[in-house]
Amino acid sequence: MTDRHAVPLDPAAMRKQYRAEGLAECDLAATPVAQFAHWFAQAATEAHLFEPNAMVVSTADAQGRPSSRTVLLKGFDEQGFVFYTNYGSRKARDLAENPYVSLLFPWHPMARQVIVGGIARRTGRDETAAYFRTRPHGSQLGAWASAQSSVVASRTELDASYAELEARYPEGEQVPVPPHWGGFRVAPQTVEFWQGRENRLHDRLRYVARADGGWRVERLSP
Repeated sequence: MTDRHAVPLDPAAMRKQYRAEGLAECDLAATPVAQFAHWFAQAATEAHLFEPNAMVVSTADAQGRPSSRTVLLKGFDEQGFVFYTNYGSRKARDLAENPYVSLLFPWHPMARQVIVGGIARRTGRDETAAYFRTRPHGSQLGAWASAQSSVVASRTELDASYAELEARYPEGEQVPVPPHWGGFRVAPQTVEFWQGRENRLHDRLRYVARADGGWRVERLSP
Protein backbone atom coordinates (compact mmCIF):
# COMPACT_ATOMS: atom_id res chain seq x y z
CA MET A 1 0.00 0.00 0.00
CA THR A 2 1.39 3.38 -0.98
CA ASP A 3 1.09 6.56 1.06
CA ARG A 4 -1.62 7.62 -1.41
CA HIS A 5 -3.84 4.80 -0.13
CA ALA A 6 -2.96 5.12 3.56
CA VAL A 7 -5.81 5.71 5.98
CA PRO A 8 -5.57 9.31 7.21
CA LEU A 9 -4.89 9.80 10.90
CA ASP A 10 -7.80 11.15 12.90
CA PRO A 11 -6.62 13.65 15.55
CA ALA A 12 -10.00 13.47 17.30
CA ALA A 13 -9.45 9.77 17.97
CA MET A 14 -6.06 10.25 19.62
CA ARG A 15 -6.42 10.01 23.40
CA LYS A 16 -4.14 9.39 26.33
CA GLN A 17 -5.24 8.78 29.91
CA TYR A 18 -3.13 10.94 32.17
CA ARG A 19 -1.79 10.08 35.60
CA ALA A 20 -3.80 9.64 38.77
CA GLU A 21 -1.38 11.59 40.97
CA GLY A 22 -2.16 15.26 41.10
CA LEU A 23 -0.86 18.60 42.30
CA ALA A 24 -2.25 20.06 45.52
CA GLU A 25 -1.84 23.54 46.92
CA CYS A 26 0.04 22.16 49.91
CA ASP A 27 2.65 20.67 47.53
CA LEU A 28 3.67 24.04 46.10
CA ALA A 29 6.84 25.95 46.92
CA ALA A 30 6.64 29.48 48.33
CA THR A 31 7.46 31.10 44.99
CA PRO A 32 6.80 30.08 41.38
CA VAL A 33 10.51 30.12 40.57
CA ALA A 34 11.22 27.67 43.41
CA GLN A 35 8.38 25.45 42.18
CA PHE A 36 9.70 25.69 38.63
CA ALA A 37 13.18 24.70 39.80
CA HIS A 38 11.69 21.57 41.41
CA TRP A 39 9.75 20.53 38.32
CA PHE A 40 12.63 21.44 36.01
CA ALA A 41 15.00 19.20 37.98
CA GLN A 42 12.51 16.34 37.74
CA ALA A 43 12.13 16.86 33.98
CA ALA A 44 15.89 16.85 33.47
CA THR A 45 17.18 14.26 35.93
CA GLU A 46 14.25 11.91 36.56
CA ALA A 47 12.25 11.94 33.33
CA HIS A 48 15.39 12.65 31.24
CA LEU A 49 13.39 14.72 28.79
CA PHE A 50 15.08 15.88 25.60
CA GLU A 51 15.90 19.57 26.07
CA PRO A 52 13.66 20.27 29.07
CA ASN A 53 14.75 23.90 28.74
CA ALA A 54 12.97 24.18 25.37
CA MET A 55 10.04 26.59 25.63
CA VAL A 56 7.53 28.11 23.25
CA VAL A 57 7.89 31.89 23.31
CA SER A 58 4.77 33.73 22.16
CA THR A 59 4.80 37.44 21.38
CA ALA A 60 2.48 39.92 19.67
CA ASP A 61 3.28 43.04 17.70
CA ALA A 62 1.77 46.48 18.19
CA GLN A 63 -1.30 45.43 16.16
CA GLY A 64 -1.83 42.35 18.33
CA ARG A 65 -0.73 39.84 15.67
CA PRO A 66 0.76 36.86 17.53
CA SER A 67 3.71 34.64 16.67
CA SER A 68 5.32 31.70 18.45
CA ARG A 69 8.61 29.83 18.23
CA THR A 70 10.68 27.42 20.31
CA VAL A 71 13.61 28.96 22.19
CA LEU A 72 16.00 27.52 24.79
CA LEU A 73 15.86 28.84 28.34
CA LYS A 74 19.37 29.83 29.43
CA GLY A 75 18.83 30.86 33.02
CA PHE A 76 16.25 31.57 35.69
CA ASP A 77 16.11 33.08 39.16
CA GLU A 78 13.67 35.06 41.26
CA GLN A 79 14.04 37.98 38.82
CA GLY A 80 12.82 35.95 35.85
CA PHE A 81 13.50 33.62 32.94
CA VAL A 82 16.31 34.43 30.48
CA PHE A 83 16.75 33.65 26.79
CA TYR A 84 18.99 35.09 24.06
CA THR A 85 18.27 36.13 20.50
CA ASN A 86 19.12 38.48 17.65
CA TYR A 87 17.60 41.87 18.48
CA GLY A 88 16.56 42.15 14.84
CA SER A 89 14.48 38.97 14.98
CA ARG A 90 10.71 39.01 14.82
CA LYS A 91 10.37 38.13 18.50
CA ALA A 92 12.68 40.98 19.50
CA ARG A 93 10.89 43.45 17.24
CA ASP A 94 7.58 42.37 18.76
CA LEU A 95 8.93 42.82 22.28
CA ALA A 96 10.18 46.31 21.42
CA GLU A 97 6.58 47.24 20.56
CA ASN A 98 4.79 45.07 23.13
CA PRO A 99 6.85 43.69 26.04
CA TYR A 100 4.20 41.21 27.20
CA VAL A 101 5.23 37.63 26.51
CA SER A 102 4.12 34.07 27.23
CA LEU A 103 6.49 31.15 27.83
CA LEU A 104 5.25 27.56 27.61
CA PHE A 105 7.25 24.53 28.74
CA PRO A 106 5.54 21.50 27.12
CA TRP A 107 6.74 18.53 29.15
CA HIS A 108 4.35 16.09 27.46
CA PRO A 109 5.93 12.79 28.63
CA MET A 110 5.29 13.89 32.23
CA ALA A 111 1.80 15.22 31.43
CA ARG A 112 2.98 18.60 32.66
CA GLN A 113 3.08 22.14 31.39
CA VAL A 114 4.38 25.38 32.89
CA ILE A 115 2.98 28.61 31.45
CA VAL A 116 4.64 31.92 32.33
CA GLY A 117 3.08 35.29 31.58
CA GLY A 118 5.23 38.34 32.11
CA ILE A 119 7.12 41.33 30.82
CA ALA A 120 10.38 40.99 28.86
CA ARG A 121 13.26 43.42 29.26
CA ARG A 122 16.72 43.28 27.72
CA THR A 123 19.56 41.98 29.83
CA GLY A 124 22.59 44.22 30.39
CA ARG A 125 25.55 44.01 28.02
CA ASP A 126 27.82 42.59 30.74
CA GLU A 127 25.40 39.74 31.39
CA THR A 128 24.99 39.16 27.66
CA ALA A 129 28.77 39.10 27.10
CA ALA A 130 29.30 36.69 30.00
CA TYR A 131 26.80 34.24 28.48
CA PHE A 132 28.12 34.73 24.93
CA ARG A 133 31.59 33.62 26.10
CA THR A 134 30.12 30.27 27.23
CA ARG A 135 28.70 29.45 23.79
CA PRO A 136 30.56 27.04 21.51
CA HIS A 137 32.76 28.75 18.93
CA GLY A 138 30.44 27.78 16.10
CA SER A 139 27.41 29.20 17.87
CA GLN A 140 29.26 32.47 18.41
CA LEU A 141 29.97 32.68 14.69
CA GLY A 142 26.37 31.77 13.92
CA ALA A 143 25.15 34.78 15.90
CA TRP A 144 27.07 36.97 13.44
CA ALA A 145 26.30 34.98 10.28
CA SER A 146 22.52 35.02 10.56
CA ALA A 147 20.32 38.11 10.29
CA GLN A 148 17.60 36.22 12.09
CA SER A 149 14.06 36.35 10.66
CA SER A 150 15.17 38.24 7.53
CA VAL A 151 14.78 36.76 4.06
CA VAL A 152 17.94 35.05 2.76
CA ALA A 153 18.45 34.28 -0.92
CA SER A 154 19.73 30.74 -0.40
CA ARG A 155 21.40 28.32 1.97
CA THR A 156 24.58 28.88 -0.03
CA GLU A 157 24.58 32.55 0.92
CA LEU A 158 24.16 31.71 4.59
CA ASP A 159 26.95 29.11 4.49
CA ALA A 160 29.25 31.57 2.69
CA SER A 161 28.66 34.16 5.39
CA TYR A 162 29.57 31.62 8.05
CA ALA A 163 32.67 30.48 6.18
CA GLU A 164 33.89 34.08 5.90
CA LEU A 165 33.52 34.54 9.65
CA GLU A 166 35.20 31.20 10.32
CA ALA A 167 38.23 32.36 8.34
CA ARG A 168 38.29 35.70 10.17
CA TYR A 169 37.88 34.17 13.64
CA PRO A 170 39.43 30.67 13.63
CA GLU A 171 38.94 28.30 16.56
CA GLY A 172 40.72 29.66 19.63
CA GLU A 173 40.39 33.31 18.65
CA GLN A 174 37.95 35.44 20.61
CA VAL A 175 34.78 36.33 18.74
CA PRO A 176 33.37 39.78 19.66
CA VAL A 177 29.86 39.93 21.03
CA PRO A 178 27.50 41.12 18.26
CA PRO A 179 25.93 44.48 19.14
CA HIS A 180 22.64 43.27 17.62
CA TRP A 181 22.46 40.16 19.83
CA GLY A 182 21.57 39.74 23.48
CA GLY A 183 19.22 38.51 26.14
CA PHE A 184 15.73 39.07 27.45
CA ARG A 185 14.66 38.46 31.02
CA VAL A 186 10.96 37.71 31.46
CA ALA A 187 9.78 38.96 34.86
CA PRO A 188 6.80 36.72 35.69
CA GLN A 189 3.41 38.13 36.58
CA THR A 190 1.64 34.76 36.47
CA VAL A 191 3.02 31.22 36.45
CA GLU A 192 0.69 28.25 35.95
CA PHE A 193 1.64 24.68 36.81
CA TRP A 194 -0.50 22.24 34.84
CA GLN A 195 -0.61 18.58 35.82
CA GLY A 196 -2.57 16.18 33.61
CA ARG A 197 -5.11 14.03 35.48
CA GLU A 198 -7.52 11.26 34.64
CA ASN A 199 -10.75 12.04 32.81
CA ARG A 200 -9.38 15.42 31.72
CA LEU A 201 -9.88 16.79 35.24
CA HIS A 202 -6.42 18.31 35.28
CA ASP A 203 -4.84 20.23 38.15
CA ARG A 204 -4.06 23.84 37.26
CA LEU A 205 -2.49 25.95 39.99
CA ARG A 206 -1.49 29.49 39.12
CA TYR A 207 0.72 31.91 41.02
CA VAL A 208 -0.32 35.55 40.59
CA ALA A 209 2.01 38.39 41.56
CA ARG A 210 0.76 40.68 44.33
CA ALA A 211 1.49 44.38 44.62
CA ASP A 212 3.53 43.78 47.80
CA GLY A 213 5.94 41.49 45.94
CA GLY A 214 4.41 38.27 47.20
CA TRP A 215 2.30 35.68 45.41
CA ARG A 216 -1.22 34.34 45.72
CA VAL A 217 -2.18 30.92 44.40
CA GLU A 218 -5.44 30.20 42.62
CA ARG A 219 -6.86 26.98 41.23
CA LEU A 220 -8.23 27.05 37.68
CA SER A 221 -10.89 24.76 36.28
CA PRO A 222 -9.41 22.28 33.79
